[in-house]
Amino acid sequence: MNVTNAVFPKPEQIAAFFGGAEDGPFVMVNLLKFKDKAEYPDGSEPELSGREAYARYGAAVRACLESVGGTAVFAGAVTELMLGESDELWDMVALAQYPSRAAMMAMVQSPAYQAIEKHRIAGLAGQLNIRTKVPAA
Repeated sequence: MNVTNAVFPKPEQIAAFFGGAEDGPFVMVNLLKFKDKAEYPDGSEPELSGREAYARYGAAVRACLESVGGTAVFAGAVTELMLGESDELWDMVALAQYPSRAAMMAMVQSPAYQAIEKHRIAGLAGQLNIRTKVPAA
């Protein structure tokens, strides 16, 4: 298995994801890898770690999620691998539930989200996003 972390999806990934059928709520599994030091384009806050920069994003993204009917389900540091093998572990796992693809699109296009995304970009070395379907009740 070849795994490549990224900070932004490729255009074809965006088109496939947001062009997919609306099939209700889903949970996005975020596997996060942080930079050692935050990297803001303007060079500000060089003392921050990538984890600290991402924590600013994490604290603010909850309101963005809630504004579109979503929720922050879980976030926690990865501490060890119990099963399988990997050359390198992710630093954190975060789960966010969205009511629909359209809701997620509305969130990432909102001015509130655009204002906080700089912290995500400054802190992340890369990530994987895995969409999981919420089972019908």
